[in-house]
Parts: sequence; structure tokens; C-alpha cells
Amino acid sequence: MVKSRASHYALHVCIIAGCVIMIYPLLWMFISSFKENTEIFTNTSLIPSKITFENYKQGWAGLSGVTFGQFFLNTFFLVAMCIIGNLISCSMAAYAFGRLHFFLKQAFFAIMLMTLMLPFHVTVIPQYIMFNKFGWINTYLPLILPKFLGVEAFFIFLIVQFIRSLPRELDQAAEIDGCGPIKMYWYIMIPLTVPALMTTSIFTFIWTWNDFFSQLLYISDIQLFPIALALRMFTDSMGDNSWGALFAMSILSLIPVFAMFIFFQRYLIEGISTGGLKG
Repeated sequence: MVKSRASHYALHVCIIAGCVIMIYPLLWMFISSFKENTEIFTNTSLIPSKITFENYKQGWAGLSGVTFGQFFLNTFFLVAMCIIGNLISCSMAAYAFGRLHFFLKQAFFAIMLMTLMLPFHVTVIPQYIMFNKFGWINTYLPLILPKFLGVEAFFIFLIVQFIRSLPRELDQAAEIDGCGPIKMYWYIMIPLTVPALMTTSIFTFIWTWNDFFSQLLYISDIQLFPIALALRMFTDSMGDNSWGALFAMSILSLIPVFAMFIFFQRYLIEGISTGGLKG
């Protein structure tokens, strides 16, 4: 009994120690956002000698005449459009694969799954050449439009697995009531797949919010910069770096991601767990 209790306490101590190690960089960045630039890398203590809010004022003032509020609006617009695109296209494709019958259905589904194994960087150059010929460079179109064409195979597979877990008696009852494929999709599948759709929304939000490479590739106008690109502007290759403002805006940029996860984690867990019940 004593040995079991001791091992129990030891396990909790190890977990707490691991949590402290993992959260320390975030805590250090948060504390550093209230330090003066000259103190950030000279004072190793987590307690600043002088608390200042100048970093938040300087960071929110933005860069080159563009406030950080504009960067937030750009990011929210980009994220919202990507979420809408993924919800529409991925749910429709998943419904087709999960419930409808058509020629070469299994072959198309297998090809879709194969795209999950294709590294993203393999398609970067062909995509850039294509979007450049379309005249879409320095616009949001290369980042948004593909989402409306069902390019996210992971989300399609997730929703397909969720749909397969639903009883087919629902389809038969809907057919008896006169529902066709479109009405069945809208009135039956959409309401019942809300957990999977919420999971799709959460992951799309986080991945789009944190995306840097794609945004760097296609966007060069500072007026269109999302947060990921705006944060990079606080560091200068010539050594003139605004670390305090960078940390301050980084903390603000983390708040929507944390809020999204905290408020919708129930749907996230339910969507992933239920989607894996049936193959």
C-alpha cells in the first residue's frame, strides 16, 4: 500500500516537472513581453526589474503604417474562408464516398488516400507556376480557393469514417420520406456529423493561423500580411530587432488559438474518437 502510494506520488511529480519544462518557454516569452528590450536577454530572472507595457503599444502600432489590428483582420478573414471552404468541399466529398455509389468509387478513394502520403513540398513548384500564370500571386486566392475544391484529404477521410459509423437505417427512413441525395446530405448527414465538422474547423483554424511557408510564398504586400508574416517583420537581418514587441504580439496571437481549443475541445475529442470507431 505504501509502495503503491509512493509510486503514485512519484508519477505525479514527474508529470508536473514535465509540464513545467514544457510551459517554461511560453512563460518566459510572456514575462519578456513586459521587459525592456535591453533587459530581455540580460536579466535571466522571470521577474522583471521594471514592468512596461510599451512593447504592446509599439507592437500594436504595427509596421510601415499598418497596425497589427489589420494583420489580425487579415488572418481572421483568411482563416474564416479556409474553414468555410473545407466544411463545404470536404463534407460533400465525404458524403459521396461514405454513402453514394458511383463508378470507380473505391479507386478514387484510394487515390485520395495516396495524396496523404505525398509530401507537401513536392507540389509547391508546380502549384506556384500554375497560380503565377493565373495571376494569383500576392492575393489570397492560392490559399483560399483550393480549400473549396476538396484538397484536404485528411478531413475527407475523417468525415468519411464518421459517416460510416452512422446507421444506414437513417438513410432508408429518409428515402421512404422522399429524401433524395441532396436533401439527405443537408438534413441528415450535416446535423449528425457536427462533431467531425467541428474537428475539421478547429484543425483548419489552427493550421491556417500557424501557417508560414505558404503565406510567405504567395503574399508579399504588407497590407495583406497575416500574423505569421507580420511577426517576422519585427526581426531585422541588420540586427535592429524589436524583441519586446515581437514577444508581445506573439502572446496576443496565441490567444485565439488557445480560446479555440479550450471552448471546442469537446467536439475535437468526440470527432476524432467517434471517427475512428468504424473502418
